[in-house]
Amino acid sequence: MWESTVNGRKLNFHLAGINNQNFIMRDEETGSWWQQVTGEAIQGPLKGSKLNPVFHDELSFAVWKREQPLGRVLKPDPRVASKYEPADWEEKYATFHVVTPVDREDKLAPRALVVGVKVNGEARAYPVAALEKQSPILDQLGGVPLLLVLGEDKKSVRVFERLVDGRALEFFAKRESQALELIDAETGATWDFTGKAVSGQSAGKQLKRVPLLKDYWFDWKIYNPKTSVYLLGER
Repeated sequence: MWESTVNGRKLNFHLAGINNQNFIMRDEETGSWWQQVTGEAIQGPLKGSKLNPVFHDELSFAVWKREQPLGRVLKPDPRVASKYEPADWEEKYATFHVVTPVDREDKLAPRALVVGVKVNGEARAYPVAALEKQSPILDQLGGVPLLLVLGEDKKSVRVFERLVDGRALEFFAKRESQALELIDAETGATWDFTGKAVSGQSAGKQLKRVPLLKDYWFDWKIYNPKTSVYLLGER
């Protein structure tokens, strides 16, 4: 998600094409072409310019509705309903071939779904399959201690800096709990999926959110060629 204002000028975008399953957008004001995945103008008068990112969540509706009970929903447009992707689009697209070369040394399949994270210039891909087996995941990237959590819906993912008052905390999931609850080993406080401590010594404190991109492995590594990969059992 990006801001639509560049150098103080609001631009209007529409779909111009698709490259590696990423939108190529064209702005009506200058005719420049922009990449969806990087927010960069790749052709036209504004070539080289970059859109400012907007922090966003990719959540299931159930999780979003619970956290934002007064939130508003953009209704589907019945005039183009036939063009919307079906609910099982991820399973459908997982069967498609990729147009980029496949490295036989890769430990991930081209269409393995990953959570891509960049911190202080370092990039790492976390396979969603790994999060499904082990959540939360504790890691360090770009010198920052991270906490990756899979929501109770098994679809929503969030990433946080696990620093509180300058101290890196160790988290684990509370067992036999209907709603997702995390406990930190240092203070015994309970934290929820928003990264907020809801009880204990740290009650009221909020972990800092870290931007992420849910993407296919082949696409993530195109735009992050020096990325590392988090694999269970190798750290």
